[in-house]
Amino acid sequence: MDSSTDTARSGAVEVDSEGYSKSLGNRQVQMIAMGGAIGVGLFLLAGGRLQTTGPALVLSYAACGIAAFFVMRALGELVLYRQTSGSFVTYAREFIGPWAGFVSGWMYWLNWAMTGVAEITAIGIYVHRWLPHSPEWLTSLVALVALIAINLLSVKLFGELEFWFAVIKVLAIVVFLFVGIALVITATNINGHPAGVANLTANGGFFPHGVGVPLIALQSVVFAYSAIELVGIAAGETKNPLKVLPRAISSVIYRIGIFYVGSVLLLAMLLPSNLYNPLVSPFVTVFGALGVPGIADVMNLVVLTAALSSANSGLYSTGRVLRSLADKREAPEFVGRMSARHVPYGGILFTSVVYVAGVLLNQWKGAQEAFEIATAVASLGVIVTWAALVYSQMQLRKAALRGEVERPSFRMPGAPWTGWLTLGFLALVVVMMAFAGGAEQIAFFTIPGIVVVLFLGWRLVKARRPVAPEITGRVRLPVSED
Repeated sequence: MDSSTDTARSGAVEVDSEGYSKSLGNRQVQMIAMGGAIGVGLFLLAGGRLQTTGPALVLSYAACGIAAFFVMRALGELVLYRQTSGSFVTYAREFIGPWAGFVSGWMYWLNWAMTGVAEITAIGIYVHRWLPHSPEWLTSLVALVALIAINLLSVKLFGELEFWFAVIKVLAIVVFLFVGIALVITATNINGHPAGVANLTANGGFFPHGVGVPLIALQSVVFAYSAIELVGIAAGETKNPLKVLPRAISSVIYRIGIFYVGSVLLLAMLLPSNLYNPLVSPFVTVFGALGVPGIADVMNLVVLTAALSSANSGLYSTGRVLRSLADKREAPEFVGRMSARHVPYGGILFTSVVYVAGVLLNQWKGAQEAFEIATAVASLGVIVTWAALVYSQMQLRKAALRGEVERPSFRMPGAPWTGWLTLGFLALVVVMMAFAGGAEQIAFFTIPGIVVVLFLGWRLVKARRPVAPEITGRVRLPVSED
């Protein structure tokens, strides 16, 4: 059932029961959903992964894309059951238990905190192309201050900025797809190498580094798909969510298939995979090799936009999630504070501190190492978030079969089997991190420490707050059909 049906009017702004303004329209939500699936994971990370994995990277993107589709459908069913800016924190708390809301909320915050560090690092890398003598940390800091200001002003301004960020990213990918297909069809010579299907098997074959390497690459690909779940958090601030959200969520499989899998496949056909550079966007590499004046700079501007967009989304989403945790006394009181503009400024500022630390990490460790460490740790948060969404949907289905809730008509296809398969796949991604080496292996061995911190944190939360039954808002209804 929808817990946010009671709304109040504050001037011309509609405010829901959680204090958020219903400022995001269909146009903005559709582009947030679309833009969320296109980020620095594709625009920058794909270059390094092509170099280390080879053309077989496309299999990693396809496998993770299927898992991401089922995660989004699980999210869609939950969002149609209840629209809330607490999103998966609320669902995990209701369908798994209070501890699950605490864990998933803080792991999602960890995801975006580390993602923001990666994005801020990427911004410095991109601007360095134009200002080679300017410190990367300085340009990152300037960009961060601007994004913080935008997020603190209003959700409408965030939505509008994210709309135009998404428009730029989508148009760039569409242009690349058309140009790339034309280059492959005409076998255009790119930097001494003819584009074509032959590049998929040249230079060591489709699996130049072994058949197990695409499995090791899964972690970075999961990170690349992170932010697709952002549309669920935006549900609480969306006008007419029952109509807008199913359409946005249903389109995710097409965006994944075309934008991600299609782009990586084309990149592998345009140039031999060993020619890509982990510190240069693969799109900049391709267009730069074509020799068209200015085209590489245009693509660099596009990927800079993608990094700004992702950092912008990180501040937005963590502000809402931290407020949801603070409302249950599972986070410091400060992070739950809301401004007169209906913006959770406490959570936004809390996350900003970590982003600033990312700027310092960039200066201390260097751009590439800072980026790799941040993305590896962030992927752990993505995996926990996705797993919480899938398992919450499975519990929602069980509750509906018991007649406790009404299951929405927009449902997870193939449930519960697709849910179990998705959870198994996510577990495989975590296990493969242990064999990856480098930043991924470092992230894997932080898991025991993260578990201990979460366990102690939950014990502290339980000890400090009064015992009260969780209010789920469930009503007993006739058993729904599966």
